[in-house]
Amino acid sequence: MLSTLEQQLDGFTGPIITPDSPDYDAAARTPLASSSPALVLRPRDVADAQRAVRAAAASGLPVAVRGGGHSFAALGTVDDGVVIDLGALSSVEVLDGGRVRVGGGATWGEVVRALAPHGLAISSGDTASVGVGGLTLSGGIGWMVRAHGLTLDRLVAAEVVTAAGEVLTASSTSHPDLFWALRGGGGGVGVVTAFELQAAELTTVTFGTLTFPAAEAAQVVGGWAAHLRTAPRELTSAVRLANPFAGGPDAPVEVTVCAIGEDAASLVAPLRGLGTLQSDTVAVQAYGDILEEGHVLPAGLRLAVRNGLVPPESADAAVAEVVAIAAEPQPTAIVLNSLGGALADVGADETAFAHRRAELMLSTFAGGPAPAFDGILAGVESVWARLTPHVDGAYANFLDGSSPEVQASARPEATRRRLEQVRASYDPAALFARRSAN
Repeated sequence: MLSTLEQQLDGFTGPIITPDSPDYDAAARTPLASSSPALVLRPRDVADAQRAVRAAAASGLPVAVRGGGHSFAALGTVDDGVVIDLGALSSVEVLDGGRVRVGGGATWGEVVRALAPHGLAISSGDTASVGVGGLTLSGGIGWMVRAHGLTLDRLVAAEVVTAAGEVLTASSTSHPDLFWALRGGGGGVGVVTAFELQAAELTTVTFGTLTFPAAEAAQVVGGWAAHLRTAPRELTSAVRLANPFAGGPDAPVEVTVCAIGEDAASLVAPLRGLGTLQSDTVAVQAYGDILEEGHVLPAGLRLAVRNGLVPPESADAAVAEVVAIAAEPQPTAIVLNSLGGALADVGADETAFAHRRAELMLSTFAGGPAPAFDGILAGVESVWARLTPHVDGAYANFLDGSSPEVQASARPEATRRRLEQVRASYDPAALFARRSAN
């Protein structure tokens, strides 16, 4: 099978990495996972991507599409299958009117560096090494989500290699059904080799973290949630509690803020009065400087990552439950992200990301060595038994894939049905059933 597949790659100009290749181990793993693919293909251009897709389709092997490789669910690699690694397709071109054409393998760090000299930025996630593809295809909740919406809301058009090896341009006027699916469907309809996004004028943000004592968590987090509910959309914020690496139940409450515009400083000021301020790192910074560098998960460690989206009517109860959980011994760090604002400007059925009413995103992160992981996972499940009544849906990019039920909740039933219809049209043999990864 493998030799036949290689024969079908005639004309492929990029690296073809097999288990016998000296760089196989590095090519097989992603920053968060490792596996044993039969083949890793690294196309150099769109024609190469077409050849890779056609060869993979003919092989009958499972396929994984890799952008930056930061999928918590390990979607960027696959055992005994074909990985199409888009890392070489990383160009960033600034077009007229602030539009930007970004290669499907680019990372957000590359985009930020290319846009900074033009005074432009696109709201992305919080990590420079995360791929543009995976983040955009499933959403894009970043530090300007309340001001600019999801990253996918900035998508104007996409160049897609379909399962048949054809190249299509999807937009609101060309293949609009495909364009709808690309904005929040998580991939599964083709290989996106380029994204055209609308950037915004931006050079600096007011960004940093305020910390408060764990003993004041109830007043701090409750006050934070109440303030963000009515705050101007130019302010986006997140709260972290119970960080296991900073004392667990005794860890400080960390309130991270990102504000833009002329009144950015005044938007942050009320949050300093939420409690006894222990530290304050808020300062004016270049947008690119606030993105973290990604980390490679050390061998032998595993992560449990889960989230839920909180509608307005459940927000107060969710915050109270989070505060109660954070005060108890348990294995997770808990993060709440403020939503609303521009996120809600888009109708629920306009994109495949349908959870437009969400006021908060509630996430938990836990990890540990493999021998202890079953116990850690049991602790995570215990936490979510208490949180689940307060959430409605989930954000696909912050799921580890361990719960099919939670994974399914990333899209409401009507959205899932429509997505399957689009996928059946563009990928009838389910070649991309694993979805694209970031």
